[in-house]
Amino acid sequence: MSLISLARRGRAVALVAGALLLVPVLAEARPGGGKGFGSRGSRTTQQVAPTQTAPTGAAPMQRTATPAPSASAAAPGAAAAAQAARPSFARNMMMGIGAGLLGAGLFGLLSGAGFGGLAGMLGMLFQVALIGGLIWLALRFFRRRSQPQLAAAGAPLDRAPYQPEQPQAAQRVGGMMGGMGAATAAAKPVEFELAPADYGSFERLLNDVQIAYSNEDLGTLRRLATPEMAGYFSEDIAENAGKGLVDRVADVKLLQGDLAESWREAGVEYATVAMRFSSLNALVEREGGRVVEGHATIPREVTELWTFVRPRGGQWQVSAIQPAE
Repeated sequence: MSLISLARRGRAVALVAGALLLVPVLAEARPGGGKGFGSRGSRTTQQVAPTQTAPTGAAPMQRTATPAPSASAAAPGAAAAAQAARPSFARNMMMGIGAGLLGAGLFGLLSGAGFGGLAGMLGMLFQVALIGGLIWLALRFFRRRSQPQLAAAGAPLDRAPYQPEQPQAAQRVGGMMGGMGAATAAAKPVEFELAPADYGSFERLLNDVQIAYSNEDLGTLRRLATPEMAGYFSEDIAENAGKGLVDRVADVKLLQGDLAESWREAGVEYATVAMRFSSLNALVEREGGRVVEGHATIPREVTELWTFVRPRGGQWQVSAIQPAE
């Protein structure tokens, strides 16, 4: 192969490598870049209930201010179960002694001495039985001592684990409002019903948040979203600006939506809603307006699960956005 051919191949490889290096730089054209971000209170790390709009549920959170639960809090009694399943010291000792005796016997057989005749065989069996009995007593002793600790490591004995209220039968939990439907026919983890006005608020927030994001209107985003979400929006806008890009969103239309979950905690109300909508969404260059990602003239359909939060009697705000899996 000539030097010229090698040089040409080297340039081709360099171009391909450069293109691959640019892939992470270009985020997906949509608020959040198609990743789950925000918080859902105590349900942040839990899987969202499936709905007709999002039958596969939601993708997990990739950016959240909610700390991940510890292993003991996420699975009460898991440490106790692991401890029970872990081989104990007495068990290991018994296995070691047995293996030693067996090894000694095998060594005797290989060396021609055998087990020492019938008396030697009976003596060895007596020793094994004696040691086994002692270890059985030790196991019972350790098991009795560990039982109170295992009970304390699990959930309180006088308190059943929390279970969200479930509807007794299949029912719709809200009215139709601009394409926003209710929950699916199957029972849902719904603690309170939503009014048609709530669905109207969700549809307006779907549109207003994306338009404010497109206009880089941080003041409006702070009013429509929680401080955590407004912070993420601000970071994404600043990151795009540093690359000379802007995320343009227009013509947002809700096509279908239904309630996945609603619950109360710490004096506030949460509602997670699956929404399928179309929009014109394109990541464009600030100078010249060249489209880098997405389409400025072709609508794109997206299914996401938005979580909204409000104080009792207050206004809804966006608390989390997760793409459907």
